[in-house]
Amino acid sequence: MINILGKRYIFFTISLLVIIPGMIALAIWKFPLSIDFTGGSLLEVRFEEGKTPPPAEIVMLYQSFGITDIQAQTTGEGSIQAKSSFIDEDIRFQILSSMETTFNSEVTVLRFDSVGPTIGKEVTARAALAVGVAAIAVIFYITLAFRGVQNATRYGLCAIIAMIHDVAVVISLSVIGGKFWGWQIDSLFLTALLTVIGFSVQDKIVVFDRIRENSTLLRKLPFETLVNHSIIQTLQRSINTQLMTVEFMLLALALFGGVTLREFATILLVGLFMGTYSSIFIAAPILVLWENREWNNWFKRTANNVSI
Repeated sequence: MINILGKRYIFFTISLLVIIPGMIALAIWKFPLSIDFTGGSLLEVRFEEGKTPPPAEIVMLYQSFGITDIQAQTTGEGSIQAKSSFIDEDIRFQILSSMETTFNSEVTVLRFDSVGPTIGKEVTARAALAVGVAAIAVIFYITLAFRGVQNATRYGLCAIIAMIHDVAVVISLSVIGGKFWGWQIDSLFLTALLTVIGFSVQDKIVVFDRIRENSTLLRKLPFETLVNHSIIQTLQRSINTQLMTVEFMLLALALFGGVTLREFATILLVGLFMGTYSSIFIAAPILVLWENREWNNWFKRTANNVSI
């Protein structure tokens, strides 16, 4: 039998090596929030072939209209995307006219979105509320479903800890993607995040449910051996249903789905993979760690190693 739980501290270390750099990046670079949350206007335009100006000139053009809060970048499709403070239809028309005159090119509007700052704050508050309610509902559901098992609340809390692990990885990816590839946290990101939470909890319930069944069938086994046996039993199911089907579809979507879906598909790809990973290598090992109260021996082990 594969001894997965015997290497649990290795898996914990791997997760920390992924999450800690992401949290440092978050502290330095902050969330790359889109106008969905901050409020503002997003204008994406395409110029005639060979006449696309540098983003810096688009910034200068905006500034000529008294708009100082402006960021412009070239997309993978060759268009120019400008994010600024809120502008109305009249200002937009003037900017487009000025673009055609200044750069001597016909301008095609691909996208124009405007969100007021009040609506942006409301969306942010509701997004945080949605994630919080989902976490509380998970704890309540798992506690209720596992009420026949000793220390049923532990299962729910372990699932939440592992879910936070998955969310932290997704956030780390998004912050780094925002810095290097221009990703933004928008309403589509929130959809992906809630989907990751749902799949993450689903896979953990499958593993925990097998532990619950084996607690009756194999109750004479030590708890760590019982949990390790339960993980092995669900391993093939997790790989087949999560990695071999959903992940391949998302990989194809990320590679060939176009720029507009690439960020969404990549976040789901990584998030669902981490949901499966944490179910096997994080959630169940934390359950064993809690059962054994291993934190009582962490510093003792260190002291013993020093004395030797």
